[in-house]
Amino acid sequence: MMIDFLYFSGTHCSVCQALKPKLIEAITKSYPEVKIEVIDVNTFPDIAAQKLVFTIPVALILVEGKEHYRFARSFSVSEVLDKLERLKSLYESN
Repeated sequence: MMIDFLYFSGTHCSVCQALKPKLIEAITKSYPEVKIEVIDVNTFPDIAAQKLVFTIPVALILVEGKEHYRFARSFSVSEVLDKLERLKSLYESN
């Protein structure tokens, strides 16, 4: 099972910049198998548009390329980790 974590942020978004290192550290520590990508919406507006990202910060959890969870604007590191744990337990039980 391949899990991707996409984090959409902007250079002028203080919430994005504060949350990014906390998320990356927590995911890397707890789920080293998860591939993390940080996407700056100012640099890559086409990718943001493809994923229907119209506000920031936005975090997406994809399994095998399909979106399973979306977090937008106000979310916590623990919410993201909870969903990753749920996915891990679901796919390990199969």
